[in-house]
Amino acid sequence: MKVTTEPVPESQVLLQIEVEDDRLEKAMNSAYRRLASKTRIPGFRPGKAPRAMIERHLGEHSILHEAIDRLVPEVYREAIDQEQIDPIDTAGFELVTEQPLVVKFTVPVRPKVDLGDYASLRVPREPVVVEPERVQEGLEALRHRYATLEPATRPVQWGDVLRADVHGQAGDTVLVREEDAQFQLIEGRPISVPGFAEALIGREKGPAFEFEVTVPEEVPQEALGGQQATYRVEIKEVKQEVLPELDDEFARQVGEGFATLEALRSRVEDDLRQALDDEAKHRHEEAALDALAERAQLEYPPVIVEREVDRLLREQSGAKERSDLERYLSQAGRSEEEMRAELRPNAEQRVRRSLVLSQVAEAEHITATDEDVEAEVQRLASGAGSQVDEVRRLFSSDNAKESLRRSLVTRRSLERLTEIASAGETPVDASAAVGK
Repeated sequence: MKVTTEPVPESQVLLQIEVEDDRLEKAMNSAYRRLASKTRIPGFRPGKAPRAMIERHLGEHSILHEAIDRLVPEVYREAIDQEQIDPIDTAGFELVTEQPLVVKFTVPVRPKVDLGDYASLRVPREPVVVEPERVQEGLEALRHRYATLEPATRPVQWGDVLRADVHGQAGDTVLVREEDAQFQLIEGRPISVPGFAEALIGREKGPAFEFEVTVPEEVPQEALGGQQATYRVEIKEVKQEVLPELDDEFARQVGEGFATLEALRSRVEDDLRQALDDEAKHRHEEAALDALAERAQLEYPPVIVEREVDRLLREQSGAKERSDLERYLSQAGRSEEEMRAELRPNAEQRVRRSLVLSQVAEAEHITATDEDVEAEVQRLASGAGSQVDEVRRLFSSDNAKESLRRSLVTRRSLERLTEIASAGETPVDASAAVGK
């Protein structure tokens, strides 16, 4: 066979294969024998009907197409071996002509990543400031957590906890149907659909009542957007929160106990600072990754993005089977094409981030040894409590260990990248090996 190759944009190779006529003829003879053995033609035993009879019975090109279906994967494998092409995914296929047999493949190959002078990358990390108001909000949240509930005979107010029978329906769709449902009315936190909680304020325990709420356009079930939802509610019990005083006695009751309110306030502030620092660190990591991806020279096959779209679609829909995805799309009132178009920018970003981070690992010689993997398993097991054996069993397979190894390399590469991006005026030596 004659093979020609041509590099094309987006890390792909155009592979054209011309198959010799005698090889195609041999493939057609084999195809004829396969078809003859399983085709029943009156007057002939299985496998004994002449080739012309098989073609007449199954169609003029039946043997040719059977031969091509078997021959094309075979010549493709031979061609990529001959040309030393390393595909990273399924190639695109085009049948140019049948006789002579000429086929083209668009083969996705390894992406090309040039980080440039990545050691000069600088991305400032935002300072962490704990506002006094946030600390006070944290203390108030603790007061609500340790509040007691007492029966109330007045009309319903924000903050009350209700026990009620609730039935809500929009058209033929049941939104909620619960007996003795218990829920708290917190201002700004929707229940069922926005407007439901507001409609209960000022109501009283007693006979059932009905009201209507317009379903917002942005609800997950988009087909319901703009419809009128009818609710029937019977309030059976109203309880009000009784908040503890914010004093030293309250501090001694919280968690492991604090000697004074100031000690509790200090812990709340420390916890907030840690949470804000974690958030700032995460934002800094993403900003550094995006900055590096923006300045890097990247070339990659479109199929990589499509595979990432597939992954995001499965994550968003929770679908394990095709039927699960179809059910999700039907409930959302969306087509698969619409969903894929919506997810593609995010998929593109994730691909670019992954590519530059992998190149950082390679450039900085970042690895994870077997000992590193075992230490990570030990760390995870030590925090698993009674599930320690289950954790060890989970990471006992080679696939699980390899996944953990990749995770360690990714984490260390990200740490190294943010270290570079956070450097002050002291230049970072990009050639230094970081064998973490």
